[in-house]
Amino acid sequence: MSLRAWHQRGAGRSDLGVADVRQSEVSGAFGAAGADTARTRFALVRIGLWLMAAVLAVRQVAAVLRLPPDERLIDLETWVGSEGVLHVSGSLYASDQFTGTPFAGVVLRPLTRAAEDALGWGWTFGTLLLVVVVALLAARALPQPVSRRTALLAPPFAICLLMVSLPVRNTLYLGQTSVIPVLLVLLGCFAVRGQRASGVLVGVAVALQPTLLLFAVLLWCTERRRAALTTAATFLACTLLAWAALPSDSSTYWFHHLAGAGLGGDPAALANQSLHGALLRLGLDGPVEIALFLLLAAAVAVAGLRRAVRYARDGQLLLAVALTGCVAVAVSPTAWQHQLLWLLLAVSGRMGRRDSARPMWPVAVVLVMTLPASVLVPDDVILTPIRENLVLLAVVAAACVLPFFSRDSVFYARPIPTDSVPPGPTRFRRVPLLPVWRKVLTRPNLLLELALIRVGYTAYSEIRTVAAGGRDTAERHGDQVYSLEQFLHIDVEHWVNHAVVKVSWLQDFFDFYYTTFHFFVPLGILGVLYARRPVDYRWARSALGFGTLLALVGFWLYPLAPPRLMPDLGFIDTVHGVQDFSQPDYGALTALTNQYAAMPSLHFGWSLWCGIVIVALAPKWWMKALGTLHPLFTISAIVATGNHWILDAVGGAVVIGTGFGLVHLLSGPRPRTIPAFAAAEDARATARASAREHEHEQGLGGAESESGAGSGSKSGTDGSGSGKSGADKAGSADGGDHPEAPPAHASQSA
Repeated sequence: MSLRAWHQRGAGRSDLGVADVRQSEVSGAFGAAGADTARTRFALVRIGLWLMAAVLAVRQVAAVLRLPPDERLIDLETWVGSEGVLHVSGSLYASDQFTGTPFAGVVLRPLTRAAEDALGWGWTFGTLLLVVVVALLAARALPQPVSRRTALLAPPFAICLLMVSLPVRNTLYLGQTSVIPVLLVLLGCFAVRGQRASGVLVGVAVALQPTLLLFAVLLWCTERRRAALTTAATFLACTLLAWAALPSDSSTYWFHHLAGAGLGGDPAALANQSLHGALLRLGLDGPVEIALFLLLAAAVAVAGLRRAVRYARDGQLLLAVALTGCVAVAVSPTAWQHQLLWLLLAVSGRMGRRDSARPMWPVAVVLVMTLPASVLVPDDVILTPIRENLVLLAVVAAACVLPFFSRDSVFYARPIPTDSVPPGPTRFRRVPLLPVWRKVLTRPNLLLELALIRVGYTAYSEIRTVAAGGRDTAERHGDQVYSLEQFLHIDVEHWVNHAVVKVSWLQDFFDFYYTTFHFFVPLGILGVLYARRPVDYRWARSALGFGTLLALVGFWLYPLAPPRLMPDLGFIDTVHGVQDFSQPDYGALTALTNQYAAMPSLHFGWSLWCGIVIVALAPKWWMKALGTLHPLFTISAIVATGNHWILDAVGGAVVIGTGFGLVHLLSGPRPRTIPAFAAAEDARATARASAREHEHEQGLGGAESESGAGSGSKSGTDGSGSGKSGADKAGSADGGDHPEAPPAHASQSA
């Protein structure tokens, strides 16, 4: 049986074949007109994805080629450049610059002249082409069956994902060859026919990256023994060929450096995302570190390969390949950033019983593989081990921990529909509700939500800093705002500022309020809403996000000096003291913030958001009253401390009000104001009961069904009415332990 047949084995397990999927997508309950509209939208989405893939590819190439020649393709230049190690007589590893295997040196040395001529355009475009081929192979290797829609959208999506990933960007920048082993493995598993051909390709990949020998174990344990033996034989032949050509270098690589360990950069550097690097960063060293590394590596290898074999036998060969690659990354002595493409392939795994939870793992992988760890994890001493080893943690979790579904699971192709309220009426005839914006009644995944909030705040901080205007422009805008306030007779900032300074306890109160409550109160409200009111959490969080984005536009377009940074007006900075106006001080965050981001005031805007949310959702009148005090205290604090103008607060109110308005415009009113909860409850009950019945059909919980039926007949026989019906008993028995069990009224309504 060929590898292609092995990959497609079990495709008939699903009742919904590719032809059925195509038919259901073209036709449907909406008739020919609806089908034409759906096809048009799908075509536009597909074209948009391909255009995005092309733009990202061009952007990556331009980012490399516009660098000065001495700052791009650094690693490749140290290998094959005029002064590179491949030109120098003697050992390849004399300078520790060459980190490849001796076989890689044998392959590259004859190509040095061609590589020198192609260090710019040729090498970059060649690497880009290899990346595209990897993406196309991965998209083609998705576990069957897949719908026509998925099959058409997967290639451009995979290209986009690879282009923005840190491994590919790092590879293009450094001129590394790490894409080649990944490509060879994918070609061997998904493109060629015959076990020998696949074994040869995988064996060459192992000769370039020895830890990929784990793929021979995967092949052997999945009854691909000829391919496994060919892989080992090809690896041995390439290694012996390199040993015959470079005996001294081969001895140095395999014995002195222990298969490359210690070559290149410092193994304790953050770029080394392997178990060995993590242990070194934790302060371990010497024999203790080596013993612990070998123990952990063996545990990860056994657990990861067992899972990979199970998913390969299940027909999810791409996931099995990805998990094996993740194991190779974790157990390698050094796993640099450009060698981490395997984690991206693990996006093919599915987990999450609900369809709202299904995107959790792909989004987490995209965040980890496209953003630096410093963006995702706060700079805190307690979180340092997580921030330094974030990619390694994701790799180990994918290989050994995460519960990906098998294709036999009822939830693999049919996750439980997310509880949501039907959309309400549109506010304006020409502005339809956003079709993808559902009023979900369940809370989002906490870790993913925290990651998105962290990324959003980091982006906000970066844009706020970049948007800084010059001092002259900011002061000119300050004069404009002050003049307008004088015209409106609301220029009370100077009087309030000096009046507060005369009362020391009042000054201390407002200084403390200004520096403390700005972040803690919104975060506290978000936490309470997440725990107690998930529907309102989504509504409030979206409004806050829109308002903050609009504020960033204001910072960019209208840099404004606050009162404390207007040298001729005599304001007193009560928080930071006397200012040097050429280099104004903002405390510990001076280098990290834009001190001319005053219009609009997010201090007041966020406090107003807090007040609106509390007044709208608090159950007690006194809670609502307290909610109104926070924006009042905040506007007093920002004026008293000299950090904002009155009109800045007006601007903050405008952007937050616009944020709430956009949410209302795009998604309709809050779910609790829509008289559709009865219909939503019936829809949820029906969906849950349907999923429950499907579980029973698959043999999951059959005993519970029999028990329920027996109880029901007994209750109907004696007619006492005091006992529960069979559906009630099934619901009460499952409701406590089964997370997806429908309540009793759901079973009855279904």
